Amino acid sequence: MKYLYTLLLLPATIISYAQADSIPSKVYYVNELPVITDSSRYRIQILDGYTPYLSNLEAHITILEPGRSAHPPHKHANTEELIIVKEGSLKVTIAGKTKILGPGGVALSMPGDIHEAVNAGKEKTSYYLLKYTKKGTDSITANTKAIPSLMVDWNEVKVLTTDRGFRREHFIQPTVLFEKFDMHATTLKQGQVSHAPHTHRQEEIILIRKGNIEMQIGNTFHKAAPGDLIFLNSGIPHALKNLGDSECEYFAFQWQ
Repeated sequence: MKYLYTLLLLPATIISYAQADSIPSKVYYVNELPVITDSSRYRIQILDGYTPYLSNLEAHITILEPGRSAHPPHKHANTEELIIVKEGSLKVTIAGKTKILGPGGVALSMPGDIHEAVNAGKEKTSYYLLKYTKKGTDSITANTKAIPSLMVDWNEVKVLTTDRGFRREHFIQPTVLFEKFDMHATTLKQGQVSHAPHTHRQEEIILIRKGNIEMQIGNTFHKAAPGDLIFLNSGIPHALKNLGDSECEYFAFQWQ
């Protein structure tokens, strides 16, 4: 029997947030996507489009051979960039500061900051890269909020115990583009549900790190495995359940 689904008709004002031709709310199964090879890397394109709040949202996986970088040092005029290390060791440099990140490590680069990522290990390394631009953003966005870019290794994040498992709060703060960017990692015990089905105005991305889960999106249920990415549009009912016989783990982040 599916876990509780209590949300019925949503107000038209909420439904209108999820435009039919924007990026759809769904599970993106990474293992079903092609691997593209170019001169510097392997690439798995996950999504690329717009949302009710973003003029562009792109997500892909980059796979690098030892010592390689996908791009020379570069910067973006009006786009923030988020890196989440999937496997291996990645040396990230942003605005002159360098840090080596392992699996679960996160780097967030603000517009105007020069950045680069290099495989620092002896084996292939892979990472998720998400780039996004807010609707109405000028062609060049100055960092008037003085919010610095950041790099956080998985082992540096404080672990909080909850009644369902654990939570790691990577950051919850304003950025150049958003009033608040919230990113955390949740660990759910066997059989646990993240929360009752609910909606919110913020768009959200969930990235599965460990375990097998069932994701409720609207009134349908979808299984997902490690590596899969889930996009949830504004106003869509959702909840997540751990289907495995051990803990599951996933990133969740949203912006407003």
